[in-house]
Amino acid sequence: MERFDAIVIGAGAAGLFCAGVAAQRGLSVLLVDHAEKLAEKIRISGGGRCNFTNRDLDPAAPQKHFLGQNPHFCRSALARYTPQDFIGLVQRHGIPFHEKHKGQLFCDRSAEDLIALLVAECAGGASGGRVVRWQPCTVHSIRFSASSADGTCVGSYEIDSNNGSASAPQLVVATGGQSIPKIGATDFGYRVAQQFGLRLVETRPGLVPLTFDGAAWAPYAGLAGLALPVEVATGQKKARGAFHEDLLFTHRGLSGPAVLQISSYWREGQPLAIDFAPGSDIAARLGHAKAASKKKLSNELAALVPARLADAWTDGDPVLQRPAAEVPDKALQSLAQRIARWEITPTGTEGYRKAEVTLGGVDTRDLSSQTMEATKQPGLYFIGEVTDVTGWLGGYNFQWAWASGHACGQALRRAG
Repeated sequence: MERFDAIVIGAGAAGLFCAGVAAQRGLSVLLVDHAEKLAEKIRISGGGRCNFTNRDLDPAAPQKHFLGQNPHFCRSALARYTPQDFIGLVQRHGIPFHEKHKGQLFCDRSAEDLIALLVAECAGGASGGRVVRWQPCTVHSIRFSASSADGTCVGSYEIDSNNGSASAPQLVVATGGQSIPKIGATDFGYRVAQQFGLRLVETRPGLVPLTFDGAAWAPYAGLAGLALPVEVATGQKKARGAFHEDLLFTHRGLSGPAVLQISSYWREGQPLAIDFAPGSDIAARLGHAKAASKKKLSNELAALVPARLADAWTDGDPVLQRPAAEVPDKALQSLAQRIARWEITPTGTEGYRKAEVTLGGVDTRDLSSQTMEATKQPGLYFIGEVTDVTGWLGGYNFQWAWASGHACGQALRRAG
């Protein structure tokens, strides 16, 4: 049985980076993944160019861009390995990149450049470290044994796989969540956590389109493909989310950055409040149109929102199909309120198949925020998406992968 300083299960962003950090420090690492392709989630993200971090992450309060039941847990790792740190690594590898929107950084050429960077880091350099990769390789079982030597408790993790068996005093679980099962996502990491007595926070799809039942959505299905900037909000008090981003109508519901963002805050039964003309006083604009225009109300409305949306708001209501000057004040006020605060309750989401991330996961109250090690199970670490840490859309989840992977990779020790 081959022995390593550490075994990392999961060769995605967090696992690859952690293995590379450890190898650069001179450790021997076994990296295991069941998928056919390496780092497929990196490869497909950002339209194939990977939104690998976000320059706008606040180093003084990085947790404000992340969700979880233990909201301050992620602060330590994110403050110690910042977007600027990863940007420096990208620059040292000569990878060209650009900022697209709100601090979001993408590779100029391809996400393959980023995967090549991570593989190169795993080479270990002059440190003498190394990363052995078993892929595709399915882990069948994990065992832990503890023994005492010179009064010190020494633990060992053994894995059995279709590549054989291996052991190490440290085991890192970086298997991600359940989002996008077609590229290999499973609940493996959660099962390992349960095996060793760690608690789990209920999981659900995050950064995911929202859906509505057929009858309720029928009046809006014809708007599929329409996109526009909106303000969207849901929830209450500490659980409230609000974003100013683009919204996209689909045949089944709503998508686009605004809805993906708000989906992480939305809970079943809660309405969304959407402002289709943020920054505009719709009531005043419609009142002015009534006083000064002879055009149909829908034409005046089309100056404030896209024409297709204006038609959807006015079609089927004879009063609203009149010239603006003939529409009663009460009807104008009601229309203005609907546009400025349209409340609609989703019936569900598109699920893990279209979710970019998984909310919930390994309860971070059972992990060290400094090292990612389980507090009651020595030598066992959880990093990346498998933990109950979920970032906003826009590169924040990859930054959590780098930061948590770095914290863990720095904490791993050489076997005695």
